[in-house]
Amino acid sequence: MVIGVLRESDPLDSRVALTPPVVRHLVERGNTVWVASGAGNGAMYADEDYLRAGAQIGSTPADVIRHAGLLLKMSVPTPEEMALCARGTAFMAFFHLAAAEFSLFERLTEHGLTAVGYEIIETGDGRLPVLAAASEMAGQMTVPLAAHLLRSTSGGRGILLGGSPGVPPAHVVIIGAGTVGSWAARTARAAGARVTVLDADAEKLRYLMATLPNVATAFSEPESLAAAVADADVLIGAVLIAGARSPHVVTQAMVESMKPGAVVIDVSIDQGGCIETSRPTTIAEPTFVHAGIVHYCVPNLTAEMGRSASTAIAQAMLPYLSRIGADGLDAAVAALPELARGVYTYKGECVHAALARTWHVPRRDLARLITRGGASAAGQPPVR
Repeated sequence: MVIGVLRESDPLDSRVALTPPVVRHLVERGNTVWVASGAGNGAMYADEDYLRAGAQIGSTPADVIRHAGLLLKMSVPTPEEMALCARGTAFMAFFHLAAAEFSLFERLTEHGLTAVGYEIIETGDGRLPVLAAASEMAGQMTVPLAAHLLRSTSGGRGILLGGSPGVPPAHVVIIGAGTVGSWAARTARAAGARVTVLDADAEKLRYLMATLPNVATAFSEPESLAAAVADADVLIGAVLIAGARSPHVVTQAMVESMKPGAVVIDVSIDQGGCIETSRPTTIAEPTFVHAGIVHYCVPNLTAEMGRSASTAIAQAMLPYLSRIGADGLDAAVAALPELARGVYTYKGECVHAALARTWHVPRRDLARLITRGGASAAGQPPVR
């Protein structure tokens, strides 16, 4: 298998899809890996590191795309990158198509591309192993962000997150007790904040209480949610419905009931956001103020943690890439149901049920498309 790693399009996104140790693992097993020159710079990996791991270095995106049948990025491919791809080329990235513009889906179908979303690779027991690697980091990152945004100079309430003798700590309210929410709660509590977590899943709350006994929990229903939001100094949105747009569980009226200078961090913004007043921001301009409330809504929150995020995500992807490298993408998808659940489009055809409902387009059966394509268990995608 020939695998290509492209440089991230946003100059402030410091991640890279594969690290040199993972490249070495793939190369030692007979794969060829092309890496765009400078792709690892943000994560402090030089081209020489990739060369020592056995990779080939492409001077331009076109050089990498020309060679590879499977392309990897963290963020979505650009229109220019997709236009360079031969039909049938596969892309793996954080697509978040449930909240993306329809034009991205149109380009994937127009160019006949196979799109595999890291965020919807899902095991039989409902785990999202690749997304979890990013979510664990994102949950931890929300707390130092909140501490910074609470400063008076940031437009916040001028509150020390953990308090001090005679001064109460900030109240951090977290909506969602999944991976992001639980890691945010653990980190906020360790920083000394008063923490309340709300979720509609009683089992998640029960587990959280067992592991973090100093964190308060509440069932997420309109009255308890409104009361918690109104009392929050920091509100962290961490609601996820795999493969679907996040619902707005916190209304505009709830946000406007918050204390002036309170902080909203909507980690769900990748999937559309779970707070009605949220809208995507950028690393360059990460915040805006609505009704006196500071909002931080940067998609792909881990983009600023290039080294750590790249390592965690590449390691989470390694088992799937190893299987793809050994058997080819079609055979790997046919053999691994969790990888099949991660496919949005196959050679330009929509094969994801939730996405088909979102965009009101026909959904094709992935297994039948693969069979019709004549993939064998040991088949390899064409090497270009």
